[in-house]
Amino acid sequence: MQIDKLRGKELDQLFEAILSLNDLEECYQFFDDLCTMNEIQSLAQRLEVARMLMGGDTYQRIERDTGASTATISRVKRCINYGNDGYKFALDRVAEQYREEQNQSE
Repeated sequence: MQIDKLRGKELDQLFEAILSLNDLEECYQFFDDLCTMNEIQSLAQRLEVARMLMGGDTYQRIERDTGASTATISRVKRCINYGNDGYKFALDRVAEQYREEQNQSE
């Protein structure tokens, strides 16, 4: 993993802090303090690009709908195809939570 080069106390602290957040509002507050608006936007855009790629959308549609460059789309696709399944884990869990919430509201 590429991130292994950064592994250590500071990165562990960051990830533990993220894992300690209880809800969306706490995430908004934490990331508002931690990141610039551009950094947050880039992270959110990459996740949406991954969702769309995994859903079979074309580069053209993804570029149009998200504003992501073809370089960003290619990088995300490379991570999906050859990475550590991080996008898949996260997106599958979000989809599962959404389904559970829908089932509970019916």
